[in-house]
Amino acid sequence: MSTIFFSLLLTFLSCVQSQIILTQKVAETGRPGGTLTLTCKTSGFNLGNDWMQWIRQVPGQGLEWLLEYKSSSSNNYAPGVKARFTASKDTSNNIFALEMKNLKIEDTAIYYCAKFYPASIAQADSGYLYTGLDVYEPLIFGAGTQLTVEPGQKSIVKPKLSAFYPPKSSSKDAVQAAVCLASDFFPKDISLQLAFGDKPKANVTRPSVLKPD
Repeated sequence: MSTIFFSLLLTFLSCVQSQIILTQKVAETGRPGGTLTLTCKTSGFNLGNDWMQWIRQVPGQGLEWLLEYKSSSSNNYAPGVKARFTASKDTSNNIFALEMKNLKIEDTAIYYCAKFYPASIAQADSGYLYTGLDVYEPLIFGAGTQLTVEPGQKSIVKPKLSAFYPPKSSSKDAVQAAVCLASDFFPKDISLQLAFGDKPKANVTRPSVLKPD
């Protein structure tokens, strides 16, 4: 997987000073192979006019740039995520979103939405400020969403029970045993209740000796 890393100077600017606020959920959980959408609520600027970024940090690693997005026709993605990740804007609700398909365990990371701090370069005929691609400007970050991708818990599966009885013996002294086989169940530990004719029932708990799958 090709990975593009940003060398960034993390400048977390005061929301009070900038009036630009990026609000993210604290945490999300996904399942391998599943689809999940992260959202970033924006205020203090015109979302439709601005380039936005998604950046993540895998535990123990540096920041990894994922994409920059202005519109469906103006965007750039890191090659390693382009096939699975899609950014979008809902300008009526000021939401910048990241849809993630076919989630993988290695997608576990903190995901930051970010935008450039208002640039010092103005485009006279557009009426708004922008940052040129060749100009480095500090980024304003959201607080980040901790995404954890982990396998889901298996549902409880009742065991299949099979009883095996010994053949009849003419000897009164013969030791005989009946066998009860439990298979194809989850979780792996099982509790059985055994009854022999009119004798009292007995509770028996054993760890499984066979694979539950």
